[in-house]
Amino acid sequence: MSNSEGAGLKLIEVLTELENFAPKQLSESWDNTGLLLQPYTQRQITKILLTNDLTENVALEAKKSGCEMIISYHPPIFAPLKSIVQSSWKERIVSFLLENRISLYSPHTSWDSVQGGVNDWLASAFPFSEATPIIPGVDPNTGAGRLLKLKTGITLDDAVTSVKQITGLKHVRLALGNGKSIKDIIQTVALCAGSGGSVLKNVVNGDLFLTGEMLHHDVLDAAQRGISVILTNHSDSERGFLRGFSSILQDKLNNRIQVLVSECDKDPLITV
Repeated sequence: MSNSEGAGLKLIEVLTELENFAPKQLSESWDNTGLLLQPYTQRQITKILLTNDLTENVALEAKKSGCEMIISYHPPIFAPLKSIVQSSWKERIVSFLLENRISLYSPHTSWDSVQGGVNDWLASAFPFSEATPIIPGVDPNTGAGRLLKLKTGITLDDAVTSVKQITGLKHVRLALGNGKSIKDIIQTVALCAGSGGSVLKNVVNGDLFLTGEMLHHDVLDAAQRGISVILTNHSDSERGFLRGFSSILQDKLNNRIQVLVSECDKDPLITV
């Protein structure tokens, strides 16, 4: 796809489709979402790079791939920046993107909340008959987390296998609920991509909690209440959404833009 004048779409056209999919109003009030960087001299957008986390290596990957825009699920600009110099990796990223005229957009919790977003992708690991937000949003289909009622019960062992398959992980962490075993049948699953402890606390009864990370005492509390917990690592509960969404976004943009998924992006934690 050429970077020549007239190819691709204007930035505002891309932003319109992103907002159509997940309006900014779905974001949590504390979050920093939307368009975060807009170069002074803009370019037509012909290639977009999707990433879960924006690191310096991902920024370099975007330039090497000829991308004029990065969509970073997590906002790399969160705490206020008092200067943009070379003293921290986040400042270097901002400087690099502006120098190379690469726009930056971050959806974060709006993609968590929206129907068909990150939490619904994670929920697709299970054969459910009903899925409702744990904390309702602006309408019945949006909100934080998902509470699933399964069509038929599955063993906890099968649930672990399903989570590994959808995330592409070889290992996850498991806390067995008090008095429970790996072969016990589960009928309900409460999940929240990322760091789900504060959301999952709102679920009184359930057979299984699934999230990326939780505080030790939150895991302990759930287990003592008889609820088993699966932890994947924070971003590993989110990243797999990008692969499927890349083709959805390319479709929404009438195939006038090539949507790539970062090959450099990965969770900083590994099991050794």
